[in-house]
Amino acid sequence: MTLPTVHADTRPALSAWQRWTMLAIVSSALFLIALDNTILYTALPTLTAELGASSSQQLWIINAYPLVIAGLLPGSGALGDRFGHKRIFQIGLGIFGVASILAAFSGSSEMLIASRALLAVGAAAMMPATLALIRLTFSVERERNMAIAVWAAVATVGMALGPIVSGVLLEFFWWGSVFLVNVPIVAAALVLMLVVGPVNIANPGRHWDWLSSAQVMLGLTAAVLAIKTIAETPVDWLRFVASIVVAVVMLTVFARRQMRLNRTSEPLVDFTIFRNRGFSGGVIAAGASIFAIVGVQLGTTQRFQLVEGFSPLEAGLIVSALALGSLPFALFGGAILHRVGLLTLIGGGMVLAAMGALVSIYAVLDDSLVLLVISFAVLGAGLGASMSVASTAIMGNVPPRRAGMAASIEEVAYEFGGLVGVATLGSLLTLVYTRVLVLPAGSEGYAGQAPAAVLESGDAPAMAAAAEAFDVAYLGVLIGVAVVMVLAAVASSWMLRRYTPGTESQAYPENH
Repeated sequence: MTLPTVHADTRPALSAWQRWTMLAIVSSALFLIALDNTILYTALPTLTAELGASSSQQLWIINAYPLVIAGLLPGSGALGDRFGHKRIFQIGLGIFGVASILAAFSGSSEMLIASRALLAVGAAAMMPATLALIRLTFSVERERNMAIAVWAAVATVGMALGPIVSGVLLEFFWWGSVFLVNVPIVAAALVLMLVVGPVNIANPGRHWDWLSSAQVMLGLTAAVLAIKTIAETPVDWLRFVASIVVAVVMLTVFARRQMRLNRTSEPLVDFTIFRNRGFSGGVIAAGASIFAIVGVQLGTTQRFQLVEGFSPLEAGLIVSALALGSLPFALFGGAILHRVGLLTLIGGGMVLAAMGALVSIYAVLDDSLVLLVISFAVLGAGLGASMSVASTAIMGNVPPRRAGMAASIEEVAYEFGGLVGVATLGSLLTLVYTRVLVLPAGSEGYAGQAPAAVLESGDAPAMAAAAEAFDVAYLGVLIGVAVVMVLAAVASSWMLRRYTPGTESQAYPENH
């Protein structure tokens, strides 16, 4: 179907019910995108058994999604400007729906990885469009600020709810249901967008720099491969060194190309905008928050299913404390920003999150499930407070001509934080488990096998040794999360030290 293309100045105003229905449409799409970042954590043990996935394939099943998104996002905003954000949103939504069906019926690890990559293509097309469509739909600042707060809360809660949604589905259906659940929501959103969506606004003169997108994706892929390789036993040093070289070369070429384009045309990333401390503080908070969420969820859901014998739903309920803690702070953060400032919400939120992460370490050492759940709720509260206004800090502190770029960088920060979290903490989990595991005599045949294979083998001595090693590895993951949270708290608080209560948090509030 051909969508009309008009100039922004001639677009008709939408009625109140159309505006809020539009918010529901883009929020439902964003919810699915965020959900798919974490929905596989609870299903991973089941997937491993059903598809026979190796440890390396497990990480690629998880990583393919954020990796492709992070590589495509810088350029997808430009595609939206060129062809119209409504059109790109609809195309992305359709791709997401088709990929969900393919993923649900994957018969091998390789097909699932490819389907996850296709899911990411759809998600990368939609993500910048969700924020752009909110900007186009809400012209009144007060309504727009509320819509942005809802948008941020949906993204936060979607990621936090991934494991519990997966747990509920796995209680009644097969693992493919965690993807198939996307389809009816995608279908409804496509229909509603045709009925109530704004007209499509395109700028045919806008250029899409596909070369820069390819460079950053290759660089990120090589960096993830290097992280995964160093965690393997034995380490393939040739592959590790080659991956590092490719990552450094491609990311350096990408950065130089952006700096050159900044002098002559429109780059994907203008690195000068990072000089604004409000912008950089928001980016740090966004990336670190997602790093913590995926790290806690990935380690916790696996540990309690494999070691404690919890069902997927029970494991999901444990990490749902993140969502319960974050929701109220994510909703109200934007409402009180003008009173308390960025430093209190972002810096203070990171400090609270760091405290929650540190308490989680003590909870594991003390073997207290109740204290662990409380620590996750505290962690979630801190992350909710910081993420609720990270978008405001990022979007509101760049010039209007860089608004689209800022939106893409914000979403890259979220995806890259998740990507690095899964790659580093997933590799750390495997590395520590492998190095700590001491198999008893007669069970040496389990050496080199995935933790799930040993813990479900029925060999009691081997299972006991694997459980002990996995507990140490899980503790290592929580320590890694705590270290990052402490560093993020220090960095964001220092960057935002002048954004105290009563000061302006945005230089360009019209960007929203």
